[in-house]
Amino acid sequence: MALLARHSFVVSLLLAALVGALACGPTAPRFRSARGETQQEDTAVGPGDVFEVRVYNEEDLSALYRVEGDGTIDFPLVGRVEVAGLDPSAIAARIRDHLREGQYLVAPHVSVRVEEYNSRRVSVIGAVREPGSYSISSRMGVVEAVSLAGGFTALANRDGTLLTRRIDGELRTFSVPVDRISSGQEPDVTVRAGDILHVPERIF
Repeated sequence: MALLARHSFVVSLLLAALVGALACGPTAPRFRSARGETQQEDTAVGPGDVFEVRVYNEEDLSALYRVEGDGTIDFPLVGRVEVAGLDPSAIAARIRDHLREGQYLVAPHVSVRVEEYNSRRVSVIGAVREPGSYSISSRMGVVEAVSLAGGFTALANRDGTLLTRRIDGELRTFSVPVDRISSGQEPDVTVRAGDILHVPERIF
């Protein structure tokens, strides 16, 4: 039942994005118009996400860890550590505190880097070879997200690509000139969890 509900939710999002994209058409503003948004990038981890922990001079403690369904990881020496909802710096601080409080290390130096955001996904629809929902890796751009969907079809209007994002509680749609980004004429746009990319077909 949970899987069916999730599927229905994703389908609803895709349909809403498609209607919004068609309504905006070629008049959608370039993404640079969104640079004034107040919402900061969400780097908190969730179940299924993978991150690397590095403990200085402690190779046995330095490894990749996957967040379990209950939001924890099993860390050597200290056992279960709750990490869901925490960003990398907060995770590092929590692990550091556990190691120090358990008197395993006197002054541990811990760093955390997220490798896979499997709990955070972007949807890519329209004129791409494999439309669907894809997990976001750290700092993934629009170009990489489209490549995960198999790349553009022959009829794709690449520079007409539309990005729909919730900003301050409101869904807004922007155009992303992917061809210009790929040729280095404009910077890529980093995708966020919940973003929807719609690639329209060219009008002949």
